[in-house]
Amino acid sequence: MDTVIVVGGGLAGVRAVEALRGKGYTGGLTLVSAERHRPYDRPPLSKAVLAGTTDDTTVDADWDALGAELLLGERATGLRLAERGGTLATTAGELPFDGLVIATGATPVTLPGPGRQHVLRTIEDARALRDRLVPGARVVIVGAGWIGAEVATTAAARGCAVTVVEAADAPLAHALGPEVGALTAPWYAEAGVELRTGVKVASVEDGHLALAGGGRIDADEIVVGVGVRPETGWLDGSGVDVERGVVTDAGFRAHVEGAPRPDVVAVGDVAAWWSQRYGRRLLVEHWDTALNAPDNAAATLLGEDAPYDAAPYFWSEQFGRMVQYAGRHTGAERMITRGGPADPRWAVAWLTGDRLEAILTVDRPRDLVQARRVIAAGTPVDAAALADPSVAVRQAVKS
Repeated sequence: MDTVIVVGGGLAGVRAVEALRGKGYTGGLTLVSAERHRPYDRPPLSKAVLAGTTDDTTVDADWDALGAELLLGERATGLRLAERGGTLATTAGELPFDGLVIATGATPVTLPGPGRQHVLRTIEDARALRDRLVPGARVVIVGAGWIGAEVATTAAARGCAVTVVEAADAPLAHALGPEVGALTAPWYAEAGVELRTGVKVASVEDGHLALAGGGRIDADEIVVGVGVRPETGWLDGSGVDVERGVVTDAGFRAHVEGAPRPDVVAVGDVAAWWSQRYGRRLLVEHWDTALNAPDNAAATLLGEDAPYDAAPYFWSEQFGRMVQYAGRHTGAERMITRGGPADPRWAVAWLTGDRLEAILTVDRPRDLVQARRVIAAGTPVDAAALADPSVAVRQAVKS
């Protein structure tokens, strides 16, 4: 290949650039980013940036050494594929390529209505919301997921009057299930945050949230954290297969009209990749995948056989707690707990037979580290030992 274009200026994009150079690619390399900033990390946006302890999360990359052209503030608008390579249409003009990395990430879901609503995806989003989190401000957050809880944590700490509205019957019900999600509900009251579950929103209006079935919640600021959608609209008409995200094989080759294409890969929040571990496609919208998967995508683009099959991992800092999750619990046969709700440090593990499928830990980082290794290896565990919080996870492995 003489020319590779990386579309997307998030962590997955910059990691793809670094991986291509690290694997010996010496041809032309261009990164196209809709944002005018150099690539930056997003997890601190809902934490340190919103809290005001930092204002810059730029990824530490040596762009001079990488020898990559940066087209910042320019957006991909279309794609034409040839028998080999193709042309990327952008707001900066048409760019021919031999290899393409699709890393355009995701866009936050918004709610209907004419009122102002904040989302939290970009550095500008975080700065704009931070300026409005002043003592006494009535802040209503829609969604008690990971982002909603983190924004509520910071807003309450800054002296705002915070209400969180959640359509499900418990926080994190979609991510963890209602039983486990309910274990986090008391954290809101402890932080002085009003949590209202089982409440559906009709629309965002000026100065209030209109609820389905009537009723309203007055607000000075409304924050919507109900999920994201992969940024794939620019691929319409290109032939690239999209099912929620860009459909790929285990090595991130994008499917075009049903077949994997060796010169086009997709990675990060936009990629729906085939997991051999789980026997299905995964769309994992978390930092760890954006950090590590581009190494495999770059290897694939350079002609290697490089399937990616890591178990998902993510973390959240909320209400003074470090919450971490590894694996995938959907379809697991049973759930066990390590410690109880009265214990401030607890964990939940999901098993199928004697195989550890997933773990959620609250202020138990050692459990998380050891469990990730057990999940990756697929080694059997003793459920009774695993349920005992005084027994290290690694010691619950069957000999």
